[in-house]
Amino acid sequence: MNNQIPPTNDQRMRAEFDSLADEYHEQHKENIAITGEGPEFFSEYKIADLAAFIKLRELPSNSILDFGSGIGNSLPYFRKYFPDAVLNCGDVSGRSIEIAKTRFPGNEQYALIGDRIPLDSGSQDIVFSACVFHHIPHEDHQHWLQELHRVTRPGGLLVIYEHNPFNPLTVRAVNTCPLDVNAKLIVGRTMGKRAELAGWNDAKVTYRMFFPSMFRVLRPVEKYLGWLALGAQYRMSALKQQ
Repeated sequence: MNNQIPPTNDQRMRAEFDSLADEYHEQHKENIAITGEGPEFFSEYKIADLAAFIKLRELPSNSILDFGSGIGNSLPYFRKYFPDAVLNCGDVSGRSIEIAKTRFPGNEQYALIGDRIPLDSGSQDIVFSACVFHHIPHEDHQHWLQELHRVTRPGGLLVIYEHNPFNPLTVRAVNTCPLDVNAKLIVGRTMGKRAELAGWNDAKVTYRMFFPSMFRVLRPVEKYLGWLALGAQYRMSALKQQ
């Protein structure tokens, strides 16, 4: 009789991303080649969008958590757009954290995530997550949204970027990517409802990334298309009540 205890979702995710970490950058680069852009474009796009959004809302950004920071693709752009912020990089994969430290040595703080986020309650002005939640089993979303709420200060901001399941090119890219073999996409309004159930307020979904490289001349009009549910990704934002 086999009495072995099955692994938890957290353990499965840790093992999966530890095993993928060394190949992540090249596989991701190959998978998105159809867009005409590299991983750096998409990483900077989200951080630049986050910075513009925070400036518009006139919110503080002295401390930021990058939840699911992976191998550090966002790090150069946090340094560029938030040079004075204290950045906490949190991930379930110890191997990914090791690679991030090697790729981008610096003064960022790292947190290896288990079943909780090892940060003090109310310690973060901004919590950011880029294309992470589609890797988390959907039954665990509530737990992690509550954890993000716990570590955010009153009045602080949650910003989640996710792949849009209404965009056919996005769906194709996810379905053909070895990194996304266990991924399950989330509709934007569902992400917003889950955030509000976890205690967040004023959840809003804005669509982003409409034009591939060959149509880059049209990208300036994207800021007017946030309502159109055809962007390759969306931004879900919510606030923690004061």
